[in-house]
Amino acid sequence: MDLKLKIWRQASPTEKGQFKAYDVHNISTDASFLEMLDILNDELIEKGERPVAYDHDCREGICGMCSLFINGHPHGPEAATTTCQLHMRKFKDGETIVIEPWRAKPFPVVRDLIVDRSAFDEIIQSGGYISVSTGGVPDANSIPINRDSAELAMDAAACIGCGACVAACKNASAMLFVSAKVSQFALLPQGKIEAKDRVKTMVAKMDELGFGNCTNTYACEAECPKEISVANIARMNREFLKAKLG
Repeated sequence: MDLKLKIWRQASPTEKGQFKAYDVHNISTDASFLEMLDILNDELIEKGERPVAYDHDCREGICGMCSLFINGHPHGPEAATTTCQLHMRKFKDGETIVIEPWRAKPFPVVRDLIVDRSAFDEIIQSGGYISVSTGGVPDANSIPINRDSAELAMDAAACIGCGACVAACKNASAMLFVSAKVSQFALLPQGKIEAKDRVKTMVAKMDELGFGNCTNTYACEAECPKEISVANIARMNREFLKAKLG
């Protein structure tokens, strides 16, 4: 298949970016989206031009680095799919594909399609952890956990921190990400000890970094490649209220 690409090019954080058009030919429908970009970059290198910079690592839908805004959707048109797991059969021969980086103030563009998402790391560092006493390894069954709570905690922990929720939200809210990280511990007994401090510090850090308020449009849930539920936001709000009152 032949495609027309409109790709955001920006040489550095301080330089003004712009869209640049490219044509790619004979792309297999079985190729992944990133493989298609690899083909484009090979052609650009052969021509002596600067290749398109974009993030990637595992290419297995696990790491969340393949954060591209494709035709108006974070990670592209296929639901519950990361960019690296998106295949070209989802597009039509001759189609024009617009590729951009995440658009959010807390995610400044580093180069082309790469953004600095270290803001998420700062939120995690502020409280997204548990402290446990060292010593002998406890028996796996020594701490009884309700099955429903365990399942909900695992669902929340599936968040890969890609930032699609921020990119999808018109306010660039990070509440789905933060609430998932709060929930994965709040639901388990191991996370109860630091629960109050955790939710207060993580929310405060989120606000400090410039993320916006929740819009209640559910766009974050709709675009999340791991289908993290907005029910986590409600849980985080309850945890935050309890922490403030307690």
